[in-house]
Amino acid sequence: MPAADAAQIIIFHTTWKILDPKLLPPPMQSNWLFGEVKKMKAVKFLLWVLCLHIVSLAVGPSSKNPLVFKWYNAQEEILGKKMKDWMRFSVAFWHTFRGTGGDPFGASTKMWPWEDGTNSVAMAKRRMRANFEFIDKLGVDFWCFHDRDIAPDGKTLEESNANLDEVVALAKELQGRKIRPLWGTAQLFMHPRYMHGAATSSELGVYAYGAAQVKKAIEVTHYLGGENYVFWGGREGYQTLLNTDMERELNHMARFLEAAVAYKKKIGFNGTLLIEPKPQEPTKHQYDWDAATSANFLRKYGLAGEFKLNIECNHATLSGHSCHHELETARINGLLGNIDANTGDPQIGWDTDQFLTDIGEATMVMLSVVRNGGLAPGGFNFDAKLLATSVKSDYTSKACVILEKVQSDPEYNFPFVLRRESTDVEDLFIAHISGMDTLARGLRNVAKLIEDGSLDELVLKRYQSFDSELGALVEAGKADFELLEKKAMEWGEPKVPSAKQELAEMIFQSAL
Repeated sequence: MPAADAAQIIIFHTTWKILDPKLLPPPMQSNWLFGEVKKMKAVKFLLWVLCLHIVSLAVGPSSKNPLVFKWYNAQEEILGKKMKDWMRFSVAFWHTFRGTGGDPFGASTKMWPWEDGTNSVAMAKRRMRANFEFIDKLGVDFWCFHDRDIAPDGKTLEESNANLDEVVALAKELQGRKIRPLWGTAQLFMHPRYMHGAATSSELGVYAYGAAQVKKAIEVTHYLGGENYVFWGGREGYQTLLNTDMERELNHMARFLEAAVAYKKKIGFNGTLLIEPKPQEPTKHQYDWDAATSANFLRKYGLAGEFKLNIECNHATLSGHSCHHELETARINGLLGNIDANTGDPQIGWDTDQFLTDIGEATMVMLSVVRNGGLAPGGFNFDAKLLATSVKSDYTSKACVILEKVQSDPEYNFPFVLRRESTDVEDLFIAHISGMDTLARGLRNVAKLIEDGSLDELVLKRYQSFDSELGALVEAGKADFELLEKKAMEWGEPKVPSAKQELAEMIFQSAL
């Protein structure tokens, strides 16, 4: 066994200790040797030092091994919480296990070793077993799913529900007590019946079918111990207003969501209901365009107390905003509930769903998370795709065996999927490890910024004129125009100081 592999197997998260001899390289596996070590404290100490030295060369930011965490340490406490509690990572079933690599210009490029080429219930069960093996080896506690991704559609609604029940029963068994869904959802965009939407369809039969599908999806999410339920209205919008009664459709969507709230309470599901904003794609205009639009919709229909938002970074850029902007908009409105942690390509104007690897963006994302006090019961879902080329044949390969020992009990939700050109099973691990490390590094950078205090001080200083008697009246809504006019005449032309944007950027960059 190479030293690098041995080092990975003896990684520890908060303390260094000697593990089972079977996990050490062959030269160290001798029962006789370990018997002697027990008798000879000096030898045991030297062996401990040797193991520590091997580990120090193989892990951490300087490691060249793509299958070890370099910045993420689940049990490490940062800013008063364990890293795993800030993150709450989750695996997205659809991108990870249903992504085929196909696109509008080319056929599928991925045929995972557990696939048999069918969309049967038996295949769905094989896929579910692969899902939980991956989750276990990666070391996360959450997963996310669409109903039709985990179980095949039937010829009737009854048959579809039966298929889902059969697969969900297996999922319940496999996830045990530790793993649970970060959230579940219903796939209301792929089937031809949803060509005009579900809650906003012009056809009452489609509206009813969509409601029945959501009802079932909420039930199975509840049954699996899910902590949230998401509504992504990919086709809840329009292609042209010439044939659309927008007011009526918005009213219908509100009634649909009200019914979901009522049913959730009826069955005792205490999870958070989440709306995931997106401006367009596949529709020309989606009704939950961005965080501000969604917040306004929820307030108008009296639903603000029943829903929060699941912010996806790539959707933010599609709407003309940064992810940080969308997170802050949700946060200051008390609506930040979950994050789909991905990114887009600035040269491509569509939802590419790439894994987040930009340290600066990750730091700004974590600034919002820390200001929000965390995301629980939400988390981070990697809604993203892979990017490389070549095919492995054994799911339980060396990478999986190593990661089984490296797992660090994270709690983030990954909504990412591999890209068309990434076809190795190993790529699934590399992509998720990279995404987890990127966000972990962002959290560490936020801790640096808070400890330094310079950026917070700069912002406070910029608004210090409002830290006055008149400023307090303004912020309390007690300064009328007459009073403000009197002060303006008394003070004369105001002096406007520099915003110090370049200094703010310098301080921010110094933490990266």
